[in-house]
Amino acid sequence: MIAKEVVASFWRAMQSNDFELASQWLTEDFENHAPQTDEVIIGRANFAAVNSHYPCAGLWQFNLLSIVAEGNQVVTEVAITDGTAKAVAITFHTVKDNLIHRQKEYWPDNYPPPSWRSPWVTIKQKT
Repeated sequence: MIAKEVVASFWRAMQSNDFELASQWLTEDFENHAPQTDEVIIGRANFAAVNSHYPCAGLWQFNLLSIVAEGNQVVTEVAITDGTAKAVAITFHTVKDNLIHRQKEYWPDNYPPPSWRSPWVTIKQKT
């Protein structure tokens, strides 16, 4: 299986909200780095536990917006919602032996556009 297919399969498993199932796409010594908080999740079990205990309003939905791959490196942009909270995750995946070995994940916050740019930009209406 190519790296891109491994990562796409992982996101399909995440869509099930069965995080134990999703963790089967990770190596035993998997690491998920969150640079914004300086946290690292190490191992399948911890990954499943963090996602299973995350406070939410309903079932999580994962919409894979884009996926780019080169060799064993895959980058995804995923829209995530529980019906109330909405976020986008940009994730850099490293695949090893048909499993995800490492992720570096960024969760950018939305913010209002600076007024100084208004003469040159258009504000996209949210859907």
